[in-house]
Amino acid sequence: MSHDPTVNAGDIARLAGVGRAAVSNWRRRHDDFPDPIGGTANQPLFSLRQVESWLRRYGKSYQVSLGDRVWQRLKAAGDLRLGELVAQAGTLLTRHTSASDAAASRPAEADDTPGVARADGDGEPVDDVESGLEPELAELVLELGERLGALTAYEFLCERYLEAHSRQLSVTREDVAGLMVRLVRPGGSTILDPACGVGTLLLAPTHDQPAQAEPGATRMLGQELSETSAAITASRLRLRGIEADVVAGDSMRDDGFAGERADAVVCDPPFNERAWGYEELTGDPRWEYGLPPRGEPELAWVQHCLTHVKPRGLVAILMPPAAASRKAGRRIRANLLRAGALRAVVALPGSDLWLLRRPAAGERPPSDVLILDAAADLASVEPAWEAYLEERSDQTVRIIDLLADEVDMTPARHQRRDDVGKAYAEARDRFMAAASAPPDLKVLEQPLDQPATTLGDLIKEGLVTTSQAPPKMAADGGEVPVLTSDDVLNGAPPSGSTVMQQGLIAIHPGDVVASYSSVRVMADGGAVLGPHLTLYRVDARRLDPDFLAGFLRAAGGRATTGSSRFDVRRTRLPRLSLEEQKAYGDAFRQLAVLEDAIRETSTLGQALIRLGLDGLADGHLHPQS
Repeated sequence: MSHDPTVNAGDIARLAGVGRAAVSNWRRRHDDFPDPIGGTANQPLFSLRQVESWLRRYGKSYQVSLGDRVWQRLKAAGDLRLGELVAQAGTLLTRHTSASDAAASRPAEADDTPGVARADGDGEPVDDVESGLEPELAELVLELGERLGALTAYEFLCERYLEAHSRQLSVTREDVAGLMVRLVRPGGSTILDPACGVGTLLLAPTHDQPAQAEPGATRMLGQELSETSAAITASRLRLRGIEADVVAGDSMRDDGFAGERADAVVCDPPFNERAWGYEELTGDPRWEYGLPPRGEPELAWVQHCLTHVKPRGLVAILMPPAAASRKAGRRIRANLLRAGALRAVVALPGSDLWLLRRPAAGERPPSDVLILDAAADLASVEPAWEAYLEERSDQTVRIIDLLADEVDMTPARHQRRDDVGKAYAEARDRFMAAASAPPDLKVLEQPLDQPATTLGDLIKEGLVTTSQAPPKMAADGGEVPVLTSDDVLNGAPPSGSTVMQQGLIAIHPGDVVASYSSVRVMADGGAVLGPHLTLYRVDARRLDPDFLAGFLRAAGGRATTGSSRFDVRRTRLPRLSLEEQKAYGDAFRQLAVLEDAIRETSTLGQALIRLGLDGLADGHLHPQS
């Protein structure tokens, strides 16, 4: 692999600890910035060596970590081989870890050749195994594994791979994946995913934890059409110490687990795949509930999953919303309901979740099915499913009613109609309560001519201090709550999290926090400052925080040092007494409250309109006489 490692603008920004806008500015302002050597006009690629040289020449601080160097070397082979190389890196780390564990477990007096690590299993020397990676790159991968730990190192490479191929790879949302596994987690030991991709669903029960810490599944089975993705899944599971059997192949045409039944099955199959094997699979014994129509491949996946689960075992499978009502699938839906196999249809964001249970011989089927719209609240699914299993749910529909109709199981259609009137009244009350009035401001014929200062001067005078989060800080996991840019924009509580580390900035009540597009005065503390935010802490004896926040917002809200078009320190503020500042601050605060109210009433208004339309149409609401 003789290619020069390349980086894109996002990579350069990450290495230099700046925003992408700064990289664009460097390219525009400096004629000697390296020219692209590949990529496209919209996504150019640059030589890593040339970029490093340019950054050194201009005294720009940067840090190319070992992980970044490994990643850039992998990328240098081009997009077509990138997945293959990531898979090979996983195989190398897995074999090396297994060999190290085996060597550590052997007695000291064992007759081994010094310096040769052997694999568990057939005992073949790892050094003699063809990894597929060039020796220099293989050494870098192993060094990264030694430094970070094999699992952390490989998850780093997988994260970069998924980020680089986000448009080509379909990955189940982590919150949805976790929900699916929790709903069907078996008391036994085996979970199967017949369309496992890069392992998202199989990893959900043991994410970032060793298998021994999990009381649930201890053996994972997976099949994936792509050999590359199957290999990545296998490595991700085995590096966690999980017993895994992952095969590559077409689950429909070449079932890798024929005759085997798991305790539970989870699946996020490809939607609307017409070439699923309809012609050659017409007489397949898996079609216990009917031959899937050519245009209903998802119903083939449903029956495939049921084939592979033990009696009374559960299946969680994501389906396109149209599968709950399409005419072509009506007969199979009816058969699933009659047999007691289909137990729930739950609307999620962008898809439906079907929960199924393989009937046991002689078992009496249930009389109703759970139909739930949880698109706006995933947290409602587990309590609703538990209530259904305990036969105390009030969100069920009688199966006999579905069979007498079009077998339309669309959750929106089966919203409890007797609740519409109550829901409309509650939504109307919330809408009225959320409304807010603008401040009563005096209109002047001529603008006031007041002595002014700038934010920069206030900082020099010690009335304001500024802080920013550590440059490499992540906000996607950990025990410390983090205020994000979206939280500032939406007036929401902290939604991010991070690990405890040096340089974190604790937020106090009264702090002014600014993003590129919004400014907020914090009413509470208890969180730390997130990336791309700036914190302004005022001397409350001489400066009102709402006064400062209002003028920052008026100046454009671009209150971070990452913007080249606006120097926030030049923001002008009138020099006023603290009492006069508080009057301004109160008006600014009322405008902020009004903004939040408009955002909330917009959401509430849409719900109010929908409930009003439904209630008037079905007779649960009536116009006032």
